[in-house]
Amino acid sequence: MSIIRVTKEFRFEGAHALQDYDGKCRHIHGHSYRLFVTVKGEPNPSLNHPKSGMVVDFSDLKKVVNETILEPFDHALILRNDSALATEIAEAYSNVVIVDFQPTCENLATYFAHTVAKKLPAEIKLHSVRLYETPTSYVEWLAEENQ
Repeated sequence: MSIIRVTKEFRFEGAHALQDYDGKCRHIHGHSYRLFVTVKGEPNPSLNHPKSGMVVDFSDLKKVVNETILEPFDHALILRNDSALATEIAEAYSNVVIVDFQPTCENLATYFAHTVAKKLPAEIKLHSVRLYETPTSYVEWLAEENQ
C-alpha cells in the first residue's frame, strides 16, 4: 500500500501583540490566518468499509482542527501570559487566549502541530502545519524535522 498525504485548509481571524518586540507587532493587531494541516497514512484497504480508500475523512480532520484550534483561536486576542494587562484583558473580554509563549506565527504553528497531533488516530500521523499570517508570509512546521 502507498503512503498518502491529505491536506485540509482552514481560515480564522485572530489578533495578538508581541511582548517586548522592537517593531510594530508589539501593538495589538490582527491577521486573517490560513492554516494548512497535512496528515499522512495508508488508505483504508477494506472494500466494504465506509472509509474504504481513505487515509482520513476530511470531515474527521476538520472536526479535530475545529475543536482544538478554530474554536479557541478564531476571533481571539492571543497574549503571552506575562504581558502587560493580560489577566485584566482576559477578565474583561470573553475571547482572549493566554499562552505561555510569544504568540508569533512560528510559535503558534508549533503549538497547533502538537495540539492536533495528540488528537489524531494512531494510524494517522501529522506531516506538517503551514500557517499564513499574511497572504505572502507563512511558516511551516514539518514532523520529520521535529522528531
